Amino acid sequence: MIKRLSNIFPSFLTSILDSYTQVFFSNNKLFALILILTTFVDPFAGISGLVAVVFANTLAYLIGFNRQNIKAGFYGFNSLLVGLGMGVFYQPGFQFFILLIFTSLLTLLLTVMMEGVIGKYGLPFLSLSFLLGIWLVTLASREFTALTISERGIYHMNEMYSIGGLSMVKTYNWFQELPLHESIKLYFRSLGAIFFQYHMFAGILVAIGLLIYSRIAFVLSLLGFFSAFFYYQFIGANIYELSYGYIGFNFILTAIAIGGYFIIPSGFSFLWVILLTPLISIFLTSTNAVFGLFQLSVFSLPFNLTVLLFLYILKFRDRSFTKPEIVGFQQISPEKNLYSQLNYKGRFGKYPAVSIALPFWGDWKVTQAHNGLLTHQGDWKHAWDFEVVDGEGLSFADDGHFREQYYCFHKPVLAPADGWVEEITDEVDDNDIGQVNLEQNWGNTIVIKHFDHFYSKLSHLEKGSFKVKKNDFVKKGDILAACGNSGRSPIPHLHFQLQANPFIGSKTLDYPIGHFILHKKLQFDLKSFERPETNDLVSNLEKNSALEKFFHFIPGQKLQFQAKTCTGDFPVDWEVQADAVNNSFIYCAFTKSKAWFRYDGDIHYFTYFEGDRKSLLYLFFLGAYKVTTGFYKNLLVRDSFPLSLVTNKGVIFLQDFIAPFWLFMKPEFEMEYVKLEDNFTNTNLLLRSTMQLKIGKYVLRKIEFEFEISRNGLTSLSIIEKDRKVEVNAVKS
Repeated sequence: MIKRLSNIFPSFLTSILDSYTQVFFSNNKLFALILILTTFVDPFAGISGLVAVVFANTLAYLIGFNRQNIKAGFYGFNSLLVGLGMGVFYQPGFQFFILLIFTSLLTLLLTVMMEGVIGKYGLPFLSLSFLLGIWLVTLASREFTALTISERGIYHMNEMYSIGGLSMVKTYNWFQELPLHESIKLYFRSLGAIFFQYHMFAGILVAIGLLIYSRIAFVLSLLGFFSAFFYYQFIGANIYELSYGYIGFNFILTAIAIGGYFIIPSGFSFLWVILLTPLISIFLTSTNAVFGLFQLSVFSLPFNLTVLLFLYILKFRDRSFTKPEIVGFQQISPEKNLYSQLNYKGRFGKYPAVSIALPFWGDWKVTQAHNGLLTHQGDWKHAWDFEVVDGEGLSFADDGHFREQYYCFHKPVLAPADGWVEEITDEVDDNDIGQVNLEQNWGNTIVIKHFDHFYSKLSHLEKGSFKVKKNDFVKKGDILAACGNSGRSPIPHLHFQLQANPFIGSKTLDYPIGHFILHKKLQFDLKSFERPETNDLVSNLEKNSALEKFFHFIPGQKLQFQAKTCTGDFPVDWEVQADAVNNSFIYCAFTKSKAWFRYDGDIHYFTYFEGDRKSLLYLFFLGAYKVTTGFYKNLLVRDSFPLSLVTNKGVIFLQDFIAPFWLFMKPEFEMEYVKLEDNFTNTNLLLRSTMQLKIGKYVLRKIEFEFEISRNGLTSLSIIEKDRKVEVNAVKS
């Protein structure tokens, strides 16, 4: 039946499997098979659950609900839980299955309604529709005389014998008699109870599946349950409340949801799991008292109330956004959420809203930086003074008695970012060398508004040199005026600062410069969102046309190469695409892989990969992980990968357990700009990069890449990992 439906409805089988794992916020297919097996420990319950989820997902397709949500199991898992519950509570029969189908429909409709009602607050609907569905059918069925309450579970041994004979009875007894502490047995039974299976075997199966899916989720399940167990002992509460229906699974599910799924796993998320334990206990005891009056179980109600309450109140924070930190891009895995977030914060987390460029062309020296010895002090300490110097470090030619002899005088001053000209002063005469104008301290000045409460100010400009006027819109790099010697300026220089107010003379803001090159005697350093220091020689990135042309990928662009490996040659066809929200990626139709990227005008970054990790696109993702479009000989560009994207499950298994607290594995990227040959007929560049996965100084894995790029794009790419070598060449037109 499922096979036939999967042919009719795209990804139908996946929607069934993910409906099982969605209970644990997962989409792991092996975990799904384990959970299905768990539900069939009670065969009738397993059949009821499967019928309910197949019917719900089929209706969801036919009605026209979102296919991605169906595929992910969002519309199926609540009906699954209702089906399992009904399969445990009632005896099989024709009337039962009719009721099951319509209850599944009711639960689906409640799920979609919850998605609309709760989703508008940016909150998950969790298992609320399951609760409403199971409560409604329980209350209504008391009037359905054709339904019979199940007697399964009363005579365990007889049921085990009827399922699998004497061997099944012995297996069941072996699990029941395992020499484990009662708390551990209660933990396993609570895990099984999530799927209405109340014995050790089912719980152990779920625990194994949980461990396969996520080591962090497994640790959190232990933390959640045993926090509750010890809390009940400490407070003197009734520990048997946890064993009544093994309702302790509320603590397990809450721990996984708060500790690692909706929240980035960290010491803070683990702490909140512990702090929320008493709240769950209060919800559990109080709701049990109320629902007990109607002979109803609270099931997962305490879990739902706690998680929704906590996620909702986090929306009202105005600080401490990382203590704990809400998941921004959900990857359906606590490990992936953690590794990606750590990597993103390391790469982009320090990036402010606006990337500020240096306001000039060429190489300039910082003659006074933040907290300067002369004028950059107090409320005006976050500023820079720049001058142009020659090879000997002098800022002027000849004797330097005249401002025109200074290299920076009359040099263009550029807009550091897009914005509107807020204020201009252009009536102050330029000083003779050694003279200062203390009455008009800032001299000729321009103030640019980049966004609310964020302005840049450039001062000591040359009188009459302005190319813009007040209220003009300027783009980054546009010429504004020329460097001069007006105001409190004994020699020509450029004063540059960021401020929160539009007024000339406003207090300064501590704000970094975006990408810039730091020039040293024997090398160049790429700096991103850092603050140049006094005596630094700096410049903006000067783009190389060949690098910019190749690494500035544009949606619709086709990339075609010929690859050669030890197993033979094959063509490579990629296409640059963009999703509905304009996130760009390179797509390989043959392997169904995607390499997501961003380009900020200076640097190409790969950000995420999904698909076949044996594909050439994956290797290209690793080798071109971060590329600046300016060429500087011997420049080293460094970065780091998310652990989940460069390691296999076997290698990373131990790291996962302690990842929220410490990473002992380091995935490193480095690219070296080796050679540039530029002439009238062509440009040839050689870049080398490496990907290394290290534990301390020990290298677990290393891949080396060599890029040859010309004006026509990528000429060749060589990839070496141990004895494996791949050669990629451009397709000749």
